[in-house]
Amino acid sequence: MAVPGKVAAFRLPPLPTVGEIIKLFRLKAQKQLSQNFLLDLRLTDKIVRQAGELKNAHVCEVGPGPGGITRSILSAGVEQLLLIEKDARFIPGLQMLSEAAPGKVRIVHGDILTYNMEKAFPKRLKKNWEDEPPDIHIIGNLPFSVSTPLIIKWLENVSRKDGPFIYGRTQMTLTFQKEVGERLTANPGAKQRSRLSIMSQHLCTVENCFVIPGQAFVPKPEVDVAVVHFTPLVQPKIEQPFELVEKVVRSVFQFRRKYCFRGIETLFPEDGRLKRTEQLMMTADVDPTLRPFQLSMSHFRNLCNTYRKMCDEDPSLFVYNYREELRQKKRWHNRSTSQSQLIEEEN
Repeated sequence: MAVPGKVAAFRLPPLPTVGEIIKLFRLKAQKQLSQNFLLDLRLTDKIVRQAGELKNAHVCEVGPGPGGITRSILSAGVEQLLLIEKDARFIPGLQMLSEAAPGKVRIVHGDILTYNMEKAFPKRLKKNWEDEPPDIHIIGNLPFSVSTPLIIKWLENVSRKDGPFIYGRTQMTLTFQKEVGERLTANPGAKQRSRLSIMSQHLCTVENCFVIPGQAFVPKPEVDVAVVHFTPLVQPKIEQPFELVEKVVRSVFQFRRKYCFRGIETLFPEDGRLKRTEQLMMTADVDPTLRPFQLSMSHFRNLCNTYRKMCDEDPSLFVYNYREELRQKKRWHNRSTSQSQLIEEEN
């Protein structure tokens, strides 16, 4: 669990307010990029406190925008702050903050989805995975459009111990739509329980810190925003490759309102599907009449471990794709229908 830190170690010189920066550089949130600005520095301070003690830490802020959270991070007394901003319009305002904190800020104009995080921090900060988390933090008010693909990418990095996690169990404090935040932290039986719940909780301790009302942002989004803190676990709860876990979990939740049996059978080709599904569920000791959201982490662990054994015995299972099989059936059906129509026309 994140230990709230104190935000008072470093004082920035007098600067234009975030609102004045927006006016000065004529910045306007772009709807197609899901941009929403947070201007209240009390709230940005509160977000930064969820990251824990940042004095002399190295921090990467994702999508700093006009720099509200950036100010709070600098005020926490960090040693180095890396800003990764995709939108070039925000760079001049961020450079103003960089000049106000000499030697502390590095600005990268780039896309966080493609940026190489393995070279983002000094090598001396590396820690063994079993040790306490390194003095490295990732913080960001993420655009809604990028938040889910980004956290899935980083969870895969956690699984492989690469990307920003090559330095150890790097902690993350990120914003999501409230509904996504509830999915990330949902327990078995909760209606919000989803693929995200399993993929995040089997790799990290996930804490839904607090909710920011939508009206605090400019422009006001239609939903509230959750601040979520992630600390990678020393030992994952499911010790299987990320791709295998994701395939099993995605299949289970494919029909979330039906019995879990219905989703699990999509792991297998049509020929022998019923027999293999029964074999998997019996060996994993999972009640086939449970709904996907009722399954516990131990249920998913058993399913993944058993599916792995079945894949080892028959490697073609892992590359099998249920949706591709449906697409091929549809193409075959359309082709057959077209041929029948041609024959009828000729007759």
